[in-house]
Amino acid sequence: MTLYLLKRILLMIPTLVGITLVTFLMIRLAPGDPASLKAQGSAESLASDRASQEIVLETQKLYGLDRPWLEQYGLWMKRLATLDFGTSYRDHRSVLSKIAEALPVTLALNVITIFIIYLISIPLGAYSALKPQGFVDRASTLVLFFLFSLPNFWVAMVLLLVFAGGDYLNWFPLVGIVSQGAEALPWYEYLTNIAWHLVLPIVCLTYGGLAFLSRFTRGAMLEVIRQDYIRTARAKGLSEWKVVSRHALRNAAIPLLTLMSTLLPSLLGGSVIIEKIFAIPGMGRLGFESVLARDYPVVMAIATISAVLTLLSILITDLLYAVVDPRVTFE
Repeated sequence: MTLYLLKRILLMIPTLVGITLVTFLMIRLAPGDPASLKAQGSAESLASDRASQEIVLETQKLYGLDRPWLEQYGLWMKRLATLDFGTSYRDHRSVLSKIAEALPVTLALNVITIFIIYLISIPLGAYSALKPQGFVDRASTLVLFFLFSLPNFWVAMVLLLVFAGGDYLNWFPLVGIVSQGAEALPWYEYLTNIAWHLVLPIVCLTYGGLAFLSRFTRGAMLEVIRQDYIRTARAKGLSEWKVVSRHALRNAAIPLLTLMSTLLPSLLGGSVIIEKIFAIPGMGRLGFESVLARDYPVVMAIATISAVLTLLSILITDLLYAVVDPRVTFE
């Protein structure tokens, strides 16, 4: 196990370098750059092509964009070795400070969403598999497939129109995660205010994953409960609860672990569309705005952290295979 773990960690290093290199090339090859965008805004006020060109050259020299791209990448990797992601091109703030502000918001949103999805979908999928073609199975299949077909941006707009100050009901806040002046409230009222703001975004983020994971669990359980060892366990006189929990659900969890390998990066990435619609200052919105502004340091930082979390998540999932399935060994 130790040797396998050491090999996987060593293999993560060149993989991470490759991911950062591809990301670096993609954002550099994209049309537009911070210097040009800054010059466009300044040229409107100066109304001079010469002044605009001077601004471009000065900005490129300031950001180091006038150097060869390989040298730029080498300097960035050198800073990365010390966990220094640089400063933002937009507001000259530290990249880590901007991520530190957006990350707790996205974590709170996605942790609650993932908890609700797994809490409901796995029991629902397992129950539907144990009683296929029953009323619960048929009703849940109809409802969940209907929910899965709804795009979340459309659902978000409908919820805002109906429940957030439109022409109908005004039950929930329209945008943001906290009301103005809520900092002066007691801590329990402050948390309640945040929770009230997160209701609609969590609904939009939950229903699609709930529909997918419950059907996935149902299919995995149906495949397992038809196996011979399940019949043998029942023939031995084991209770249905022990058969399901100790044998069926444990083996059905093996394909579910593959889906869980995306949990860590999803906790960081957030949802661009939902955070944009509800004006939530999370990681998804930060990444989207950074791409539009060609804020290279922020984009590279988010991509690098996401890559590290993805590699770690895959490694943890592979190790969990040995815990769930005794036939898997790393020796």
